[in-house]
Amino acid sequence: MSTSTTASVSTHILDTSIGRPAGGVAVQLSARSGRDARWHTLGGSATDADGRCKDLPALPEATTHVRLDFAVEQYFLQSENKQADAQQDAPANRDSGRGVFFPEVAITFAVVPGEHYHVPLLLNPFGYSVYRGS
Repeated sequence: MSTSTTASVSTHILDTSIGRPAGGVAVQLSARSGRDARWHTLGGSATDADGRCKDLPALPEATTHVRLDFAVEQYFLQSENKQADAQQDAPANRDSGRGVFFPEVAITFAVVPGEHYHVPLLLNPFGYSVYRGS
């Protein structure tokens, strides 16, 4: 819940390579108050079966910047066989050798008090995009 002195954040992840939500991805939330301030880890959560994080920690007052760190490597390693079946022409490890090409995704954005920021992550084994949702 946001007030006039704080912003709030939510997120979800869609695995665009299979057209489904990405469940079980660890997400860490950090904040700072000013461009030159230090980052403070506020806590984290994991995406549910719908790919949503419903319990991210509240932001402290005076937060100006937020960082979401998505630990996507474990998700891709666990779903590697499913993805290979879903993309027979694009095996999950092509071009990157063994393992995951993007093991982590870090998204940093500016916030203003009283606003809610929903930041969806569209993810696939070789790329990702984000946007400010609603």
